[in-house]
Amino acid sequence: MDKPLVGILMGSDNDYDIMVEAAKALKEFGIPFEMTVSSAHRSPRRTSAYVQGARDRGIRVLIAGAGAAAHLAGVVAAETILPVVAVPIDSSALKGLDALLATVQMPAGIPVATMAIGKAGARNAGIFTAQILAQADEDLAKRLFQFKEGLASGVESKADSLRKKMEKDNL
Repeated sequence: MDKPLVGILMGSDNDYDIMVEAAKALKEFGIPFEMTVSSAHRSPRRTSAYVQGARDRGIRVLIAGAGAAAHLAGVVAAETILPVVAVPIDSSALKGLDALLATVQMPAGIPVATMAIGKAGARNAGIFTAQILAQADEDLAKRLFQFKEGLASGVESKADSLRKKMEKDNL
């Protein structure tokens, strides 16, 4: 396996079903990654050690998913100059809104790119990470252009199907 370019962290193994969407997106684009559990609150030394060694291991972007207080992305961003992408996870009574606010309201100087809550956010984290890496990788950029063209083709196909359905219904 190629050397990982992306590190995916999650605050709990319970977050796997969400964060696997980021991994799937990275895999679709052929981007090698690693994935681990590391909590900002329960294992701060583990988190710090992982992040501080990431750049030297060849990691170029970090994706951090956490719920509730969701400090993981901010703690990660405080420890590195690598881009950090946050995925708020719905794991509390507040349905992920607490995690969203905790990641999007970072203080000046500690930037974190924050995606949507849940699976869509995790998938977008993978795609956004691919876009970051594509700035220095023309082959990856081509794959992203093909991906975007596929999205557009899908819309055209659905619009055509809708038009046919409306004709059938005399609308």
